[in-house]
Parts: sequence; C-alpha cells; structure tokens
Amino acid sequence: MQSQVTALYRHPVKGFTPERLDQVQLSAGACFPCDRLYAVEDGPSGFDPDAPAHISKMKFTVLAKIPRVAKARTAYDEATGVLTAAAEGQPDFAGDLRGAAGRRGFEAWLAGLLGDEASGPLRVVEGPGDYRFMDSRSGYVSIVNLASVRDLAARLGRPVDPLRFRANLYVEGWPAWVENDWTGRAMRVGQARAEVLKPIVRCAATHVDPVTAERDIEVVKALFEHYGHMLCGIYLNVEEGGAVREGDGVAVV
Repeated sequence: MQSQVTALYRHPVKGFTPERLDQVQLSAGACFPCDRLYAVEDGPSGFDPDAPAHISKMKFTVLAKIPRVAKARTAYDEATGVLTAAAEGQPDFAGDLRGAAGRRGFEAWLAGLLGDEASGPLRVVEGPGDYRFMDSRSGYVSIVNLASVRDLAARLGRPVDPLRFRANLYVEGWPAWVENDWTGRAMRVGQARAEVLKPIVRCAATHVDPVTAERDIEVVKALFEHYGHMLCGIYLNVEEGGAVREGDGVAVV
C-alpha cells in the first residue's frame, strides 16, 4: 500500500489547540515531541509530580468534559515556554508556563472563559521528565487513517473533521479501517521504526466540533452502530527514532 503522512500535530496543553508541524524528530520509547506537556486540573486531580502516574482525563479541562475548551485558541513557544491564548469576549493572554506567574495567569484567563462549566479550582500542572498527560498508559504516538474518517462521514451523511480525533499523525493511502487489525505489526514512518500497540478507543471528546465547540455528532455511538466498535486510530511505540516529515511514506512491514 502506498501511503504517506499528510499532517503532523502536537497538543502542548492537553485538551487545547492542535498545532501543525512540518516535521518532527521521533525518539525511541518516547511520546510525540512537545505533546501533552501540560494539563489543567479541574479541581484536585491527585497528580503527584514526584511520583507521576496515569490520571483520568476527566480530572482535567478536556473536551470530553467541557466542550467550551474548544473556544480557546492557544499556541505554545517551546523555546520560551510562552503560551498565548485568545477567545471571543476574552482579553488575549500570554504567559510563560514554566513559571508560577504565567501559570496563575493562564488559570485566571481560563476561569474567565469557562465560568461555571468548570468545577475548579483550575491549576496548570506539568509532566516531569518524560511523563506526558496521555489518555492511555500506552498512548505514545497516535495515527489516524483519513480513509476511516471519510468512511464514517459517508455513513453519517455529513463532514467529520479529522481534528476531532486529536492525533499526532494523519495518514492517506490505507483502506478504511484496515489499521484495526495491525496490533503487534512493525511500521516504518519516515525515518522512524515503530510497533503498533493497539487501536484507540474513542470517547466523548470526539463529539465536539473543534471549531464551534458544540457537541454536534455522537461519534462514539455512530462508530458502534455502523461498525460494532468504538475505534478510530492506532497507538505506536517508537522503537527506532528518526525524522518524520509531511509527505513521508508510511509502510506496515
């Protein structure tokens, strides 16, 4: 199968704006670079940075819990640690998330945006070392097959924005849903080599339109009704690092 990477995205703050990249350097055993570095607690989560362990996404300000999060448009500067944020009706924000002042500033800005939809108090937390705030304990790098998304859209009779699935890599050239049977297979992605860990079980975050912030499609229900599963995308574990660029080939071996 001739297939290629059509887009690469990172999500520096869990639940917030995907940021498109031209290329990335994947490392063995590591998550996608600069992905889910931070999360915002919606009330105490129990996360301990000295002993980081997997925490349910529902402890944070994520789309599955608070659709209004999609109203925020954020961008992160990895070199300076500065996050910028904008939303209709809100003053623009810019602050360094590496410091207490910047974190408190973003918490206050976000509280103004979310209002009583947040349980609060809101608190920015950072993943120490290599820890990242992934939905799955084994969700290192995620890939979505664009043909699968188009097939779902055809069944629904309406467009489905692939960004609902918040993947790191989007791939063109595979038949729809073929990826669900690839657990344990080896894969070449650009110059990197990886193992397919498992398909991704989807949640209510996919119900939210990433542009309007409205819950407008029950994607999980639609997946089950049309296919008998709730899957879309796969997780990879990178076994041999390498560069991946938009347009690079992807091969299952």
